[in-house]
Amino acid sequence: MAFRDEEATSSGLWYPDGRQATSAPVPPRHAFDRPGGRGSTKGSHPRLGERGFLPEFLFELVALLAVVAVLRIFLFSIYVIPSGSMENTLGVGDRILTTHRLTRSMMAPRRGDVVVFTDPANWLGEESTPSFRGSHLVKRLIGMPGDTVACKGHGAPVTVNGVALDESSYLRPGVEPSSFAFKVKVDPGYVFVMGDNRSNSADSRLHKDDGHNGLVPMDNIKGTALLTYYPVGSWKLLNNQHKVFDAVPEPTQD
Repeated sequence: MAFRDEEATSSGLWYPDGRQATSAPVPPRHAFDRPGGRGSTKGSHPRLGERGFLPEFLFELVALLAVVAVLRIFLFSIYVIPSGSMENTLGVGDRILTTHRLTRSMMAPRRGDVVVFTDPANWLGEESTPSFRGSHLVKRLIGMPGDTVACKGHGAPVTVNGVALDESSYLRPGVEPSSFAFKVKVDPGYVFVMGDNRSNSADSRLHKDDGHNGLVPMDNIKGTALLTYYPVGSWKLLNNQHKVFDAVPEPTQD
């Protein structure tokens, strides 16, 4: 009987004894184990869209820092409170977020705002602690240009253009609106400011001899405070006292 050499034909695989193979031979096990083989995972490529955790985290962190930097440069500023003159609204060391000078036209200062301004006439000698020396102060804006701000002292309310203010929403409890009398007509281009802790605030009332009658040039205002963001437990919005001044009329022209 003639034997055919083992060969693959269109009808299947034949062995030398004439038997037809019923299935293809199984490759040796080592074919799956060697690097890059069909069973190996070492030579596989990552799926489309996969990215390592660290590069992705770094990319997102850089993007976040870039956004914060843009906001910090063009829209918002950050300040540290240097004294207790605004207690209990603000405490020493509180961090506040304010509008930037570039955005002041979109949020012009109003009566009742907490404003940050550069020292107009060496007020900081009486305000800040040694650990918070700087060139900025923070007060509440009471009088706008043209306003007349006055008080009879000894527990009497502060008046603006003849209208008495109820300042109980922001004055430090137990502190009088002013312990002494004063009356100031605010010059054009200036504002009149006071601290919420009137018994410990070297504000416009106490600087009548500084060459500006205790007033702050509006150009000195660097921003309007929006909120405190640190300490976390004292987080709050700051510019919510405009209603105190709702009844104040616009100043009359003399």
